[in-house]
Amino acid sequence: MIKLSKAVIVEGKYDKMKLSSLLDALIIDTEGFGIFNDKEKQQLIRRLAATRGILILTDSDAAGFKIRSFIGGCVPPEQISHAYIPDILGKEKRKTRASKEGKIGVEGVPVQVLVNILEKCGAEPEPESGTRHEITAADLYEDGLAGRESSRQFRAAFLAKAGLPSRLSVKSMRCVVNSLMTFPEYKQLLNEVKMEAQGDDENRPRL
Repeated sequence: MIKLSKAVIVEGKYDKMKLSSLLDALIIDTEGFGIFNDKEKQQLIRRLAATRGILILTDSDAAGFKIRSFIGGCVPPEQISHAYIPDILGKEKRKTRASKEGKIGVEGVPVQVLVNILEKCGAEPEPESGTRHEITAADLYEDGLAGRESSRQFRAAFLAKAGLPSRLSVKSMRCVVNSLMTFPEYKQLLNEVKMEAQGDDENRPRL
């Protein structure tokens, strides 16, 4: 596994699944052209780019380059690294037919080829650190952000306070929060959300 400090931007969920098998990194998929109208995800990518930098790895067809260009227009160039897959003709195993241009996408590229691409583009492994406390699924449950009756509402308030997309799943939220803040910062933000919620309850008119 390669541990990268940069967030990796790919096109779809199958690309994300492929990279997750060899990369220990935050991987964000654009849902194809969905990124064009998803203001929350655009904001998330800009925030990740500003705090840790992003690595764009899209398909080598016209659609992939269009998505790459769009993200490039949203983020300062100095915050972006680009990785490109070669033109390989064929189709992915899960598909019944090849794409319009007949090229294999990121999900179909052999693992070793992807590893070589990432190394050649200059991506550096993130130094291991044994002192950083990662937010775990158990933390989210203990803090009421997952697995409780009121978790959905509380999680929505937390995401809004953190300036993160409301559509993030619990798993994605944990990955993103670990990428953007330390454990103490997470706890501080959590306490602020709890205090605001208590204030709303106290100010609510009594019947």
